[in-house]
Amino acid sequence: MLVVETIAKIRRAYFQDKKSIKQICRELRVSRNTVRKVIRSGATELTYERTIQPLPKIGPWQDMLDEMLAVNARKPKRERLTRIRIFEELRARGYDGGYDAVRRYAASWSKEEEVASAAAYVPLTFDPGEAYQFDWSHEIVVIDGATTTVKVAHVRLCHSRMLFVRAYPRETQEMVFDAHDKAFAFFGGTCTRGIYDNMKTAVDTIFVGRDRAYNRRFQQMCSHYLVDPVACTPASGWEKGQVENQVGVVRNGAPFKDWDLPPAIRRVQRKLGKVPNGDRQMVQILSMIPIDGLDAVDAACTEALSERVPAASVVINILARHREPSPPLTIDTPAALRLTCEPVADCKRYDSLRRPNHGKITGAGRDEPAEALRHEGRLR
Repeated sequence: MLVVETIAKIRRAYFQDKKSIKQICRELRVSRNTVRKVIRSGATELTYERTIQPLPKIGPWQDMLDEMLAVNARKPKRERLTRIRIFEELRARGYDGGYDAVRRYAASWSKEEEVASAAAYVPLTFDPGEAYQFDWSHEIVVIDGATTTVKVAHVRLCHSRMLFVRAYPRETQEMVFDAHDKAFAFFGGTCTRGIYDNMKTAVDTIFVGRDRAYNRRFQQMCSHYLVDPVACTPASGWEKGQVENQVGVVRNGAPFKDWDLPPAIRRVQRKLGKVPNGDRQMVQILSMIPIDGLDAVDAACTEALSERVPAASVVINILARHREPSPPLTIDTPAALRLTCEPVADCKRYDSLRRPNHGKITGAGRDEPAEALRHEGRLR
């Protein structure tokens, strides 16, 4: 590849100094074809990109390696094989190349998969009066010539996207209650479910998995308006409908509204919809479909229902038990480590130790059991 400086020298020597191609080749030590290419193309930079990358070692094993990487990527993170383990498994199947080739190919494969499986978004659909979203924002305003920061309560209907905003001097629980009262009066009614962001005035504790324990006064307000509060977190997918973290998408995603699931999975979904964190458990169950298949997940749900424990942990455990174990790796033992005399699992020789005075070494000498153990290398 020619650098830009060499191309500039060729162009100046030919067009400005009027030198011949032969003289330019002799002075700059480049070929005639290169000089002609620079002169005729008029390019100021020449780059070479290989259209086909040869894979002399990986080539015959590319399909098998793609399958191994795809299966490995679908496994849970704790069960995934490292690249060196994938290389060892490929070697056990007959691959005679080096590890670097496998490592580079696996890295490029992972990069392509990340680009192909970029975060996707699906539209969320809500029924009229089903839910609303509540959140706070801070805005900088000028009041009576003075610049100050105010807190603005946002209440948006999920079906019509109608918005109600009201500004307050600060964010307190009284302001939260007043915002709900004014918003419901503006909308002319309430919804059955309220989707809330992380509000310190309403939440006492955040548990593992981002489940929230609302305080007593906030729960009383929701009970007064007959509203079921739902925590909106980045992993819930309520706001944008992320497919990666599709806790909210499973319930309100447009593609999932008329999703024809098998009867057992549908029954588990209905039962989980009545328990806390049920949407998250349903996502965990559905995420097993690409790994084990729809029929296997349906059978696991049927078994979980028969045991009266329709939970994600139970379904995943059933799938793991029914999953065929991966074939063991074939490891060749070096000749230097092979045993010349295989040990025999025989415990009868230890019966002699049950005799009186077994194995004791006296000043007069050694008795027979101790000598027998010494002979077998058990006693030193």
